[in-house]
Amino acid sequence: MPRPSNRRDFLKTSAAIGAAVYVGHPTLNAQDEERSANARVSYACVGVGGKGASDSADASKHGDIVAICDVDDKTLTKAGVRPGFKEAEKFNDFREMLDKMGDKIDAVTISTPDHTHAPAAAMAMKMGKACFCQKPLTHTVWEARRLQEIADETGVATMMGNQGTSFDGLRRAAALLKAGKIGRVKEAHIFTNRPIWPQGGPRPEPQQAPPHVHWDLWLNAAPERPYADGYHPFAWRGWWDFGTGALGDMACHTFNMPFAGLNLANPKTIQAVCTGHNMDSYPQASKIDFEFDHPSGEGMMPVYWYDGGNQADESLLNGQKFQHKSGSIIVGEDLTLYSFGDYGENWILIDADGKTVDAPEVEFEKSPGHFTEFHEAIIGQREHAMSNFQKYAGALTETILLGNLAVWAAASGESKKIEWDAKNLEAKNAPEVMNVVKKEYRGDYGSYLDA
Repeated sequence: MPRPSNRRDFLKTSAAIGAAVYVGHPTLNAQDEERSANARVSYACVGVGGKGASDSADASKHGDIVAICDVDDKTLTKAGVRPGFKEAEKFNDFREMLDKMGDKIDAVTISTPDHTHAPAAAMAMKMGKACFCQKPLTHTVWEARRLQEIADETGVATMMGNQGTSFDGLRRAAALLKAGKIGRVKEAHIFTNRPIWPQGGPRPEPQQAPPHVHWDLWLNAAPERPYADGYHPFAWRGWWDFGTGALGDMACHTFNMPFAGLNLANPKTIQAVCTGHNMDSYPQASKIDFEFDHPSGEGMMPVYWYDGGNQADESLLNGQKFQHKSGSIIVGEDLTLYSFGDYGENWILIDADGKTVDAPEVEFEKSPGHFTEFHEAIIGQREHAMSNFQKYAGALTETILLGNLAVWAAASGESKKIEWDAKNLEAKNAPEVMNVVKKEYRGDYGSYLDA
């Protein structure tokens, strides 16, 4: 058997041997069996509190946790005593962790505020590390495109943490839409109950950062500002410098099934109305209109996003009632698909008379589990996870974050329809939003995204 050329090839070779062991391959010798037993993926986890607690737990179920990183010492200490984490080296700075532990790491999970995602993911992938990154994949549209390019250049396994992608219900609904089972789609409406954190107001009063929070590292690439209650560990989502608002937080879930079923990439125009904002904190509520090329190839298709208490008109359900404050409604010429909840897995079909009808049979690939797909891609048991950066998650993130360009343009409360050039990542008629397409980076963080 040829010698694997690097650790990734070693993992894939060992995984193949492991499969042979499982079926009782008669020709494996003791050396091969030992190599198979050692086919363990070494994970490093950036961000181990909040969603990072469950992401790192998923990693520990699939391999060995060799390093953990968090800017909050209390969070880091708490994670370090969990089963499977006690031997992991601890860091506050992901750059130091990757520099020191690079040859001991196969894969990285990134579960941090949005503004940290792209620099950490880019650095890891350029070092040849597989990368699992929470949603939204990036903080800006340009970063989403750049991570797609880096993932393609390096060939590493990737996945975004929009877990609904791996639910049978979402995949079945997407397959049904692709197969045209509800007739020609006329429009789509997508809505969320977010934000559930403060948005649209002034900054909180500055304070001294507590000693367990490394505030400069928390700021990362973001512009300098003093610490205050209301940023760490949760409400950062409402600030333009750190988060992506209600849209960025939840659309990777609620937009996910329509995106998969209707190919909602590269909208032609985006327009928003909102409650207004100060270009520092996101508005309390917004409604965003997207216009896409129709998936049939003929004509255009409108898609509407609602947040902050805005919601689609219940009459779209032909007499049925809303079952959740979040969801999506796909209106076809023959049937309406109503998905209720955040993740796209629960849905019904409604006819013109308001009656629910049985869903027709469609074929779709079932998932072994979201993180398991990522793990299998690392060790070569599948080509890629569905929500990989190159072919899925990057494009989904681009589409979603384009909505925030229209929100930025509507800061005064006045709406502007933005014409989008996807090839060149350019708002053709709105140069004032280009600083949201691609931002400035503090320190050296932007250098990890350089070509």
